Amino acid sequence: MKRLVTIALALTLALCASTVFAGALEEIQKRGKLRVGMEPGYMPFELVNQKGEIIGFDVDMAKRMAAAMEVELELVSTAWDGIIPALLTDKFDIIMSGMTLTQQRNMSINFAEPYIVIGQTLLVAKQLEGTITSYKDLNDAKYKIGSKLGTTGEQAAKRMIPNATYISYETEQEGVLELVNGKIDAFVYDLPYNAIAIGQRGDDKMYHVDTPFTYEPLAWAVRKGDHDFLNWLNHFLFQVKNDGTYDKIYHKWFVDGSWQKELQ
Repeated sequence: MKRLVTIALALTLALCASTVFAGALEEIQKRGKLRVGMEPGYMPFELVNQKGEIIGFDVDMAKRMAAAMEVELELVSTAWDGIIPALLTDKFDIIMSGMTLTQQRNMSINFAEPYIVIGQTLLVAKQLEGTITSYKDLNDAKYKIGSKLGTTGEQAAKRMIPNATYISYETEQEGVLELVNGKIDAFVYDLPYNAIAIGQRGDDKMYHVDTPFTYEPLAWAVRKGDHDFLNWLNHFLFQVKNDGTYDKIYHKWFVDGSWQKELQ
C-alpha cells in the first residue's frame, strides 16, 4: 500500500511539473506574442537608434524567431542587474541580450546552445601604447581599470588583473568616456563592443588590444526546467545556422557596419 501511495505521489508530482513546464511555448502560442528581455546598450547586439527603436543582432534574431513561431514580437527593455530576476518573475519569456553562459548563472536559469563565442579585450589609453600589450601588463596598483557592473568583464578584471585599481560603471558608454577623459587607464569589455567603440571614437585617445583573453559563449536564457522551449531554441539555432539566415544577420551587424548611420 505504501508503495502504491509513493508511486501515486510521484505521478502527481510529475503531472504537476509537466503542467508547469508545458511552459513558455504553450503560453507564447496562446498569447500570440513572444516577449524578449534585453538591455539595449550593448553594440552591436542591442542598442537604440535615433528614432528610439531597439535594433541589433539579437533583435534581428528575435524577429526571425517570432516569425518561425508565427507570433508577434515584444521587446522588453530591462536593466542588466535585474534581467535574470525579471525572467524568473515572468516579465518576459526569454533573455536575448548578449548574455555569457556561466556556471553561476546556470544555477538559476537554463541556457540554449551558444549562438556565438566572444572574449574580453582591452581598450587602453593612447599614452600607454607600447607599454600595455596584454592584460597581464595592467596587473599593477599604479593602473586604474574599469568595466561594466555585473558583467563577465567585471569578473575577468577582478579575477585576472587583481592588483590594479578597479572601478565599476553602470554602462559601457560611461566606462569608455572615462577612459577617453583620462580617468582610467583601460576598459575591459567584450570584443565586439570594444571593436565598434574604437571605430566610433577613433584612435587618438585610446587603442584596442584586440586578442581576447577569456572564452565566453553567448546563449539565450529561459526559466529552469522548460525542456520543450530549450529543444525548440536549439533546433531553431541549428536551422538558421544552416539555411543562411544566421550568416546574413551576422554580416549585417559584425561586418557591414552601415547600421551605425542610424545612430548619427
